[in-house]
This record gives sequence, C-alpha cells and structure tokens, in this order.
Amino acid sequence: MRRSSSLPRPPAGTPLAETHAWQTIRLLLPYLWRYRLRVLAALSCLVGAKVANVGVPLIFKNMIDGLNGEQATLALPILLLLLYGAMRFSSALFTELREILFTRVTQRAVRQVALEAFRHLHALSLRFHLERQTGGVARDVERGTRSISSLMSYSLYSILPTLIEIGLVLGILVVRYDSGYALIALLSLTSYVAFTIGVSNWRIAIRRAVNETDSAANTRAVDSLLNYETVKYFNNEAWEARRYDEQLAQWESAAVRSQKSLALLNIGQQAIIAAGVTAMMWRAAAGVVAGQMSIGDLVLVNALLIQLYVPLNFLGIVYREIRQALTDIERMFLLLAEHREIADAPDARELEGQALDVEFATVDFGYEEKRRILHAVSFRIPAGRTVAVVGHSGAGKSTLARLLYRFYDVGGGCIRIGGHDIRQLRQDSLRRAIGIVPQDTVLFNDSIRYNIRYGCPEASDAEVEAVARAAQLHDFIVSLPQGYETRVGERGLKLSGGEKQRVAIARALLKNPPILIFDEATSALDSATERAIQTQLEQVAIGRTTLIVAHRLSTVMQADEILVFADGRIVERGRHADLLAAGASYASMWALQQQEQGGGKPA
Repeated sequence: MRRSSSLPRPPAGTPLAETHAWQTIRLLLPYLWRYRLRVLAALSCLVGAKVANVGVPLIFKNMIDGLNGEQATLALPILLLLLYGAMRFSSALFTELREILFTRVTQRAVRQVALEAFRHLHALSLRFHLERQTGGVARDVERGTRSISSLMSYSLYSILPTLIEIGLVLGILVVRYDSGYALIALLSLTSYVAFTIGVSNWRIAIRRAVNETDSAANTRAVDSLLNYETVKYFNNEAWEARRYDEQLAQWESAAVRSQKSLALLNIGQQAIIAAGVTAMMWRAAAGVVAGQMSIGDLVLVNALLIQLYVPLNFLGIVYREIRQALTDIERMFLLLAEHREIADAPDARELEGQALDVEFATVDFGYEEKRRILHAVSFRIPAGRTVAVVGHSGAGKSTLARLLYRFYDVGGGCIRIGGHDIRQLRQDSLRRAIGIVPQDTVLFNDSIRYNIRYGCPEASDAEVEAVARAAQLHDFIVSLPQGYETRVGERGLKLSGGEKQRVAIARALLKNPPILIFDEATSALDSATERAIQTQLEQVAIGRTTLIVAHRLSTVMQADEILVFADGRIVERGRHADLLAAGASYASMWALQQQEQGGGKPA
C-alpha cells in the first residue's frame, strides 16, 4: 500500500483520542485527483448556480420598486419577471449539471476505496484475522465507504455552496448598503460557526461511543449467528440474547446522550440565528422609516438573510455529519494502514515448474514468542513423492501446512520449494502451486458447483463433474432436487461433514497443483467412503509432491516416508513396516487404533 504516513492504531474496542481530519482528507484526495477535470467542471457549475441564486433577490427588489409609485410601467415588470424566471431556472440547471458531473467521481472513488480495502484485508496475515472479529471489521469498511460518499456530497453540495453564497451576500450588503449590515451578518455567522464547532467537537466523543457500541453489538450478533449450531448444542439462546442485550444497552445509553447533546446544539444555533435576523431587520426597517431605503431594499435584505440562514442552519447538521464521516473514514484508513505481516520481498520471484520438492530445514516456529510449536524440524519431500506426518493432537502437524502456505513466517530455519526459500517467492505463485484439503472445510453460501469450481474458476461444467466423480460426490449431487445448483448454506451447514470434505477434495483436484496437502482429508468420512476416496487420492498423488497430515494411520500406510511428531519434534521417521518393526511410538499408536476398530493385534 502506498502511504506517505500512517494513522495511529488504537487498542481494539477503544475510541480514538482525536480525529486526524486533515490527514484523512489528504489520504482521500488522490482518489479525487484522478478526476480533476470533472471536479473543476462541477465547481464551475456550482459557482454559476450560486450567482444565479443570489441574483434572484436583486431582480425581485427591482420588481418591487418598479411596481411601487406612479412611475410603474407594464414593460419593466414583464422583463424583470422573465429575467426572474430565467435566473431561477439557471440556478436549478447548474445544480443538476453539477450533480451529473460529480456523481461519477463520488461513486468511482467509493468503488476504488472499497476494492482497495477488500484487497488489503485479504493481503493481511492470518494472525490479523484470527485476532480481529469479522463483524466489527466489516462494519468499519461499510461505514467508511458510505461516509466517503457523504463527505464528498456534503462538501460539494453544502459547504462550498454556502461559503460562496456567504461571500456574495456580504459583498452585496457592503456595496449596496453600509458596512453595518455586513458586520451584523458576519458577527452572526462567526458566532454560529464557533458555537457549532465547539459543541460538535464536544459531541465527537459521544458519537464515537455510539459507533463503538454499535460495532461491538454487531460483532457479538455476527459471532453468535456464525456459531448457530454451537448455541443450539448447549441450549444457550437466552445466554446469547442477554449478552447481545448488554451490548445494546450500552449503545442505547450512548445514543440517548448523543440525542440530548444534539438538542442542546440545535437550541443554541436557533438562538444565534434569531438574534442576527432581528438585528438586521431592525436596522433595515429603521432605514425605510428614515427614507434611506425603499420597500424593495427591505425585501432584498430579508430575502438575502433567508438565503443565507437557511443553508447555514443546515450547515450545523452538515458539520456534524462531516465530522462523523471523517471519523468513519479514518477507521477504514486505519485498516488500510494495517501492517502486512507477510509481504513479498522486493525481489521476489515466480515459482515455476511442475516437479517441485519441498524441504523444511531446521524450522522453529511459535504462534506466540514465548510458546514454540516446532523445534528444529527438518525433512524433505522429493518431487513426486509422498510424506505423511502423524502424531497426537497438538503435536504441530497442521502448523506445517500453514507455514508451507506462508500464512506465517518461520521463526528459525527456512522452508524451500524447488530449491527456493519461500520468503523469496511471490505469494500468489507459491499458493498457486499448492492444493489443500483442510481438516475443517468452510464453504461459501452458494451452489455446490460454485464451491467445487472455486478451485479453478475457469473450469467447465464437465471438468467440475469429473472431479466430483473422483471425490465420490457426483452420485450424491445428482440425487438432490437441484443437483449441482443446490446451495450449501452459510459456511456449508446444509451439508454433512463428510459431504463438505468431499467437496474440498474435488476442489483441490480441480486446481490440479504440483504440490498437494491432505490435512486430515478423510477424517469426517465413514470407513467405506474413506477406502474408496483413499484409493482415488493415492492415484491423484502419483507424480505430485504430497504432504499428508493424518490421525488415522491406515491412510498413510503407502507413504514413501512417515514422520512421527511429538511436542513439535520429529521423534520417528521411516516407512510403515519399518516403524512397526521398531516397536516405538508409531507401533503403539497403530496398536491402539487397531484395538479401537476391533482389528485385533497389529499387523
């Protein structure tokens, strides 16, 4: 990500100490600069609309004076009426042209920022996604992109038009009348703006509390719904509802405080406007009585005040919304500024070739600095051969797959593929060369065909069905009323564990990579289906570099080498028969599993 400077990141769940408004705007400006010609054209239309808008009261003043007294003629009011109508239409015309010109800029900027945020979140490390909650991150991105549109709209449609109109009105008051009128207007405006900014800044902490509690409530709701089955297993619907309501109660309290402070702000704003209008009209009325001003002048001053204070009244709301939009955009830019723990080296190269060996060279690793998972692990999988890793739960077996995919970087040693340290390879080419059947298969809430085709989005229907047959899944799919178009539900909940795992197998086969990882690939299958798929997997693995992480030892008997893990270390290695003959850890595990399956003594 290209950032000249980064915003400070607050601790999770705490409000920011201050809003870095100008820094946030500066980060947003490059997205607008790409469309500078459209922006300039829209600003020209904006100026034209405001000039026409301020011209309307001037024409109306002349109409009033032209109709007043014995010198009133028919021709003059008709010409002024036509000009009055033309100015009114011009104001509306320029306003709509501005909208037409600028809408593309707004929507394209929103699209580009949203896409950049989406790509950046995918580029962040697995550690980031495990530590952050999906609901809160999604809400931050949603509010941030929506606020970009709000910020641009308010700036171009409210702030700039009002500033231009204020300048034109003050200029007319100074040129046509004395400076006292402009002074009263300026004092009113200054007081209004100072009061609005002061109170609105005070309200920022309250608004942030509303946002924080809203995000927390949304995160809690999403987390609970994603774990729907777990909630049902433990009959904890009421518990989840109470936890959600606790968060909603905090949001309610913050929202009430926000509304009360808003009422105080509105009362103060209206008091300032009322005082300014009263002083201005008193001065104008005195001028008419003294014969220094005409009735038309009184109408003109009144009309100018109305044109000035109506948008100014809305300006208070706009300021609050802009401040809130900046806060929301800032939170999204904090995500964009999040450090990529795993990034490509500047000179990273593409991984090429179909015959690739894999080597772990004295690899040390720990998810936390003080808790190591792997200790000086070394082994090699020659190109086209199969190595299996077995051991009890927590021995560090599945960590090997995560390191091979470079979800994390090793703490010591290195991992090589095709002779290259994977830290010197482009991550997209590295992961393109690896296919995996994970232990916990998570599917998209889409059709079975979509989930299988995810392994190769360009694959034809025939290719999808071919790998489904290879994964012993085709007959099940065609028995469904909607066949391959059957939707699998959120996270694949409509399918059984075995069905989801077969989808994962088909997806990996469709990817057709030179390196395969089976991470407990048949753990959710019954014995008959496991035997059928195991034979197919062995066929698929021929000619590919394959890493099998398994608990069931019966699935790794044909491996070229079996590694036995214990406490993050390799304690035994060899072929199946040799390990049984050694009579150590592997032989004990084999005997235990045979007894559990009723198979009697070990072979």
